[in-house]
Amino acid sequence: MPGFWALLFLLVPIGGVATFVAAPYFDIWLPRDVSEHGHVIDGLFMFILYLTGIVFIVTELVLFYFMWKYSSKKTAAPVAYSHGSHSLEVVWTIIPAVTLLFIAIYQMDAWAASKMRAPEIPPTVEVTGRQFNWDFRYPGKDGELYTHDDVVRTDGKLYLPYGKEVLLKITSADVLHSFFLPNMRMKQDVVPGMEQSMWFKATAGGSYDIVCAELCGWGHYKMKGEVTFLPPDEFDAKLQELRSDADTMTVEVAETD
Repeated sequence: MPGFWALLFLLVPIGGVATFVAAPYFDIWLPRDVSEHGHVIDGLFMFILYLTGIVFIVTELVLFYFMWKYSSKKTAAPVAYSHGSHSLEVVWTIIPAVTLLFIAIYQMDAWAASKMRAPEIPPTVEVTGRQFNWDFRYPGKDGELYTHDDVVRTDGKLYLPYGKEVLLKITSADVLHSFFLPNMRMKQDVVPGMEQSMWFKATAGGSYDIVCAELCGWGHYKMKGEVTFLPPDEFDAKLQELRSDADTMTVEVAETD
């Protein structure tokens, strides 16, 4: 049947576009945004998606048209080889280059806000990635990190306040990792021997996923954690609880020795 393969080919972009259109209605789209700047990231994502989506649809329609019109069963005679048009090559080189430059400039404010303007506040927590777990260091009773009474948790559970800006210091104890908070629209590559910073403000409470977005070894799949955002007063109470737990463990170890 003339055009059969062209029609079959057309089903691929139709199915892809239909899946993207239907995804939000089945709650399989982006995870819930609970960050102050998340809407900016989502806006950039959707802008790039629509832009590339239009190019994708137009390209697929053009391919379908040529597959349909010049089917071998319709036009059996071979065509002469043609190099093409240098003018068109220049055009379709310049247009993508200008588009990419526009996107790069368009996203600069969003990048600067989340990567270049660190708030002048004490770090709330230090995050350490190791195969295959996230460790969290909280300030002890003196309220400062990197002192003798810091509280270190290795259970993969991070507690932070919402409604106020927090600053995390992130490092790695072994290999490359990537600290990813999908609901915060934040991701930071973690490099051994380097201390990176991440800052954000959560707008709602609840518990959300922490994942490693960098292939870091055989156990990469299980390098997960959980961040729980609490009201500031509840966070302070939780911090006191973590400190008390640490004191209890210290006493138990001392008695055992």
